[in-house]
Amino acid sequence: MQIFGGLVSVLAAALLSGCVSFGDIAGSLSDAVVNQKDPDTVRDGAPAYLILIDSLIINNPGDAELLVSGARLYNAYATAFVTDPVRAKQMSETALKYAGMALCEALGESLCAASAGSLDSYQQALKKIDDPDEVPYLYTHASAWAGWIQVNTDNWQAIADLPKVQAAIQHVLALDERYDNGSAHIFMGVLKTLRPAALGGQPELGRMHFEQAISLSQGKNLMAKVLFARHYARLVFDRALHDALLQQVLEAEVEQPGLTLSNVLAQEQARALLQSSDEYF
Repeated sequence: MQIFGGLVSVLAAALLSGCVSFGDIAGSLSDAVVNQKDPDTVRDGAPAYLILIDSLIINNPGDAELLVSGARLYNAYATAFVTDPVRAKQMSETALKYAGMALCEALGESLCAASAGSLDSYQQALKKIDDPDEVPYLYTHASAWAGWIQVNTDNWQAIADLPKVQAAIQHVLALDERYDNGSAHIFMGVLKTLRPAALGGQPELGRMHFEQAISLSQGKNLMAKVLFARHYARLVFDRALHDALLQQVLEAEVEQPGLTLSNVLAQEQARALLQSSDEYF
């Protein structure tokens, strides 16, 4: 607990100096996590960061930037490191709550209310969001929503929200497809390859989204290639593409600003997928 106490002291000193805002601190914590090369360090240390962000949000519930950072950190930790279903649901719930609060603060109550209503009313509300500067709030909410659905697949009401998530991601792409290294394209790639074409899926459209995500990140976002292999190549039984994508991931440089931790995890997943390639194909 001495390390945690030390962090609190440093943060308190920074705040008292007036040089750093709550949002800046939370953003710096998030940056430190995504640029970490050792997943075990994040797995062991991130809970302390989560508690810190919780404490900041309690005292600043109207700080949209702080809420976005909290939502992203909770969502990333729950998705990447939490294996216990109960804990994953709890953390995803917190991520979605923070993302929803940020959405209300930054984009207004009407969109918040519409997110809980019908798909049509939500789509109509999305049309009023026309400023690319508002993309971070919409994207964070959509990704936290997707993460929440992912750990609540036993809840049909949660699954019924998936079309709204897709609508939000589509709107993000319309406003700024380059945001976050084209990550919205990865989301759409996964969504379009959940089912084979014979069952209503759109795998070739999904492939186009994966390829665009890789292009927009200049190949630096290795998770795009892993998900391309897992969701598209396996779906259409294209082993040559599957193995080639994963081999590219294993040969790539992982250290990239904002992508390092994701890339390290991508390489771990690539190794596992390659090891099971003979069995799958």
